Amino acid sequence: MAQQRLVSWNVNGLRAVLKKDPSFMEVFDACAADVFALQETKCQAGQVDLDLPGYHQVWSAAVRKGYSGTAVFSREEPRQTIHEIGCPFADDEGRVCALEFEKFWFVDVYTPNSKDGLKRLDERQVWDASYRDFLVGLAQDKPVVTCGDFNVAHEEIDLARPALNHFNPGFSDEERAGMTALLEAGFTDSFRYLYPDRSEAYSWWSYRMRARERNVGWRIDYFLVSDALAPHITGASILSDVYGSDHCPVELVLDL
Repeated sequence: MAQQRLVSWNVNGLRAVLKKDPSFMEVFDACAADVFALQETKCQAGQVDLDLPGYHQVWSAAVRKGYSGTAVFSREEPRQTIHEIGCPFADDEGRVCALEFEKFWFVDVYTPNSKDGLKRLDERQVWDASYRDFLVGLAQDKPVVTCGDFNVAHEEIDLARPALNHFNPGFSDEERAGMTALLEAGFTDSFRYLYPDRSEAYSWWSYRMRARERNVGWRIDYFLVSDALAPHITGASILSDVYGSDHCPVELVLDL
């Protein structure tokens, strides 16, 4: 068996994180991942030139400048890549990088936020259904690993203040049901697979009210795997000591 170390990080602006301490490159080098996925890169093609010897780079940029965007850096060369899931209002927002590898599909996603007042909830529900159908389709070919910012805390254990956020974006009944439906379609939440009862484990904190210092956070960054891969999960971590963004990286280790 070969070990695969996979990392996902919403950097909330890659160009900014490249200049922070620690810089993106320091974090990238320290992780030594086989696959490193980014969300919310907020850059267009050619705006960032990363020197990553030994890695293949796949980027998805939004048509709108300085918005959204995903990227995946992998040691293995992908056999093919996909950047759209058939969701008309969001396919031009650079929200997906899907890469086919020898043993699995790897899909990096930045899920649309429902916005204050749940103004984008209807679109979000269309996205959730489209994304679920997309993954199920890929899984007919080979197992799937999907990671990224899913913009939902699935259960009450996944955020610090569930009672205060029941009708807020990221914890509405509809968004939580969307995640439930995705898992029921044949996917496993890797972190909960290993740590079903671990609380106060968060990947995003508001910049307000010293939320990160107080660990008043949300777990909205995930690694999900096809159920067939669940027995191969040997590590799932939230790297909360890594700063530079309002999110921290999350990690998955598979023995394949």
